[in-house]
Amino acid sequence: MTVAQKVNAFLGKNGFACGGPNINAVIDSLLWDMKKGLNEGRAAEGAFVASQDMIPTFAMPPTERIVNKNVIVIDAGGTNFRACLVHFDAEGTYTISDLKKTAMPGIEREYGKKEFYDTIAKNLDHLKGKADSIGFCFSYAMSITPEGDGRVLDFSKEIKAKEVVGSLVGESLSAALVERGWEKPKKIILLNDTAAALLSGAASAKPGRLFSSYVGLILGTGMNAAYIESNPIKKIAGQKAPESQIVVCETGKFDKLPQSLFDIAYDKTTNTPGMYIIEKMCSGAYLGPVTGLALKQAAKDGLFSEAVAKDLLLIEKFELKDMDQFFFAPYNTDTLLGAIMAKGNQDDYDTCYALLDAFVERTARLAASIIAACVIKSEKGTQASLPVCVVTEGTTYFKTHNLQDRVKGYLNTVLMEERGLSFELVSPESAITLGAAVAALS
Repeated sequence: MTVAQKVNAFLGKNGFACGGPNINAVIDSLLWDMKKGLNEGRAAEGAFVASQDMIPTFAMPPTERIVNKNVIVIDAGGTNFRACLVHFDAEGTYTISDLKKTAMPGIEREYGKKEFYDTIAKNLDHLKGKADSIGFCFSYAMSITPEGDGRVLDFSKEIKAKEVVGSLVGESLSAALVERGWEKPKKIILLNDTAAALLSGAASAKPGRLFSSYVGLILGTGMNAAYIESNPIKKIAGQKAPESQIVVCETGKFDKLPQSLFDIAYDKTTNTPGMYIIEKMCSGAYLGPVTGLALKQAAKDGLFSEAVAKDLLLIEKFELKDMDQFFFAPYNTDTLLGAIMAKGNQDDYDTCYALLDAFVERTARLAASIIAACVIKSEKGTQASLPVCVVTEGTTYFKTHNLQDRVKGYLNTVLMEERGLSFELVSPESAITLGAAVAALS
């Protein structure tokens, strides 16, 4: 019996697709869900409805270079809250200054609406009077108004602020700033981190480089994607909307794919059981804990030697960083898994590596499926010299062992080889900050 046979038998027994999910099948499912969400939204009645919000933003990338402007940028992410000043000079080159980073409100305990916005306003005190517009990257589900404000739909990434749901972020923050003695901001433009990433691709393109469209993917603490839709959007048919606009998919909510027993068990322990299914299968906040459940079950089922199994069952907290430390240096005894595996044999090392790698492989296939679905839905990339620019962001995407290379490889297969669609993966420096600044000044 080989290690691969043993691990695949274990995974199959627990409902985990051996070799990872079928990418084209996931693409098809995503495309159905995207179209359903654009036509009817998640509020449609019935058992078989869209799981992605498919949020129109009424925004497009800028057509002209931004020069001689200052703008305040806020980035409210999964763990950290960042605020800074962005300056565009006469050549359109941007610089970032006055950066302050604090904890995201609601990460440790429940926040009420007033306390939530008062805390954000307080975190901007060092930027008072330095610009009259604010670009606010708010990395949670919200509906965007034609004026650029955002109404909170719900929170992911374990943020605790139920009273904030339903509020207009820009309007509420503006009131909190005025309370602190600010002049009322000229405008506060809300956007998601995926829309910000997408916009950064357009703003940072080199002279002479043209793209037919743009896609943004965030794979960090959470997961999401955005693309440019050029067809009429049925669910906003009564509103004045541009011919083309950025759509934020809220891909993390996608639920039309099979879950393993590990995914189902972990989902029940979260603040949002039954929601954010694909996000909980592969984003940074969940990938470690879900894999940890698989390790413990494997220990119980006899896949490891007795000494190793005993210590695996004693692990209280398992995170993505513990996986990466083992991937990059399996025999380093200063890491959590390295120290445990040192008590066993070579099969223990190989079994652990193969088991962890199955979860990374699944993440790569799902991330590639999401990007591919967005490129296909954009209906662009049909000309080789005008590829779709895909901006990728997030620590999980960049730091997880072998993830980037696998995603690119799968995209080459399903987009270029099988469908003749051209794309280019890019990662501009400070992409989210740049995109949020561009949104506020466009």
